[in-house]
Amino acid sequence: MKPDPSFYQMPKEFWANIRLISEAVGYTVRNKNSIKVPKITEITDAYIAKGLNVNRIIDASGSPTVFGKQLLNYFQYRANILNTKVKDFLMDADEAKIEFDKLYKEISPPAHLIPMNKQKGDKKQAAFLTGIVNMIIYKELGGKSFAHDPRNLTLVTKNSFPIRTLARRVDGCYPGIIDPKVIWEIKEYYYTTTFGSRVADGVYESLLDGMELEELEENEKIKVEHYLIVDSKFTWWECGRSYLCRLIDMLNMGYVDVILFGKEVIEELPKLILEW
Repeated sequence: MKPDPSFYQMPKEFWANIRLISEAVGYTVRNKNSIKVPKITEITDAYIAKGLNVNRIIDASGSPTVFGKQLLNYFQYRANILNTKVKDFLMDADEAKIEFDKLYKEISPPAHLIPMNKQKGDKKQAAFLTGIVNMIIYKELGGKSFAHDPRNLTLVTKNSFPIRTLARRVDGCYPGIIDPKVIWEIKEYYYTTTFGSRVADGVYESLLDGMELEELEENEKIKVEHYLIVDSKFTWWECGRSYLCRLIDMLNMGYVDVILFGKEVIEELPKLILEW
């Protein structure tokens, strides 16, 4: 999934309002298992309650201004893409294992491309989503090298001299951790039972990476593609729908270039690799 051109990199104040409204009015419809689309009255009531000016959002007659309509259109887009597409892309562990096994049988990848998850006991399995990603890249690159498990910080250079070192280790990059064209992060939480702080932290870590890459592009004119790949129907949809909203926001703010949700990775990642 790529950003929607209608909303991609809107001004910072647009996203300030999107975040505030989402917090004040709510991201989801309670007891309906869906993403909320705020009404203009809910938005203005929330602003008035906070002592904020609503003149940029509604006109004297109470109708939405151009800016107000942009906000409403974005909320409609975000709800529609999550309720009708992302929800169906997300897999549980059994579904992910089926897709993993199909690819494993087809590709017969080297063992080092298939890491294990961090669970214990019966939940100790291959890291299905990471394995799927690694197998697809291995196949599509036809033997070209890529960093499938970087153990060092990503480095960007000019004239062989470091100019930026990212704050965090990422989950993969191409062609390598020095001067990558593409980096990716994988968030698979198949066996979690709640939406805990570790999952929330993962969202904000991706935001940090995106902000560093934005600064790199603005000041050094160097573009590094940033992918985010996530899965677990229970974790993200049943428990963390508000964080899915944050991911769609992050995508359209330009802090990630692509987000692949669950089984979307199987069809879309090969197309993306052609662009590399």
